[in-house]
Amino acid sequence: MVSKWSTEMKIHSVIGGGVKLHVREWGKADAPAILFIHGWSQNHLCWHKQYESELAEAFRLVAFDLRGHGMSEAPEAHEQYTEPKPWADDIAAIVGQLGLDRPVLVGWSYAGFIICDYVRVYGQDAIAGINFVGGAVTLDRAAFGVLIGPGFLDHMPGATAGDFPSNVQAIRDFVQGCTARPLPRNEYEVALCWNIVVAPRVRAALVTRAINSDDVLAILERPVLMTQGRSDTVILPAMGDHILKTCPTSTASWYPETGHAPFIEDSPRFNRELADFVRKARTP
Repeated sequence: MVSKWSTEMKIHSVIGGGVKLHVREWGKADAPAILFIHGWSQNHLCWHKQYESELAEAFRLVAFDLRGHGMSEAPEAHEQYTEPKPWADDIAAIVGQLGLDRPVLVGWSYAGFIICDYVRVYGQDAIAGINFVGGAVTLDRAAFGVLIGPGFLDHMPGATAGDFPSNVQAIRDFVQGCTARPLPRNEYEVALCWNIVVAPRVRAALVTRAINSDDVLAILERPVLMTQGRSDTVILPAMGDHILKTCPTSTASWYPETGHAPFIEDSPRFNRELADFVRKARTP
């Protein structure tokens, strides 16, 4: 079914930190830019309720597949996923090669780490703002059960195992647990497909990092919107509270009875708030 908001889509191939990235673009080329960054084991398709919405009539929307995900290249070397600079280089390459003028970075879940990697390496001058969506900013054992919840931890062993049946069951359960209420069957099946295509070795490499982003959060001068579901069991609401406490420019948008994917579960509200945030962030 073609959305009434469908606009011309462009496909780009961008070389990031030595890796070819699959990038897609919708909307107006001369409009304020929004760069959508997906999470662990995901894909640009997760943002379809944004690029198939009225946002495409007012903004330049760009989404891509992270290295190792979707249609982007998946390098073999473990350090291509565990070192911060390749992630930072990927974001910088997309912003630079596509000529994105002060985009707002929208990062879901694991993308919180990636946004902080980018700011740590390249600074914040080239961006207008950040929207952390169920965003993760701390990854270590102390965060397990406190900031990162059972919606992720219970399924991580199976999702990273070298056994395909274990991968299938774990990813099925993980996708189901990303929302507070079950997705419609078609949406769930598509989400299951984009999750399962990611290699277990990539999923495993991403979670071997030890990350503390407090140094970045504390120095942010650009506006930050912290979007979080109150019923999120993947990245717990305590992570959102931590962002608010650590980042002086942050404001909160809490979603009641909503899980890990507010942009899917309540896309009209999410899209409206994102549009307002981008306009305010771009105001001199």
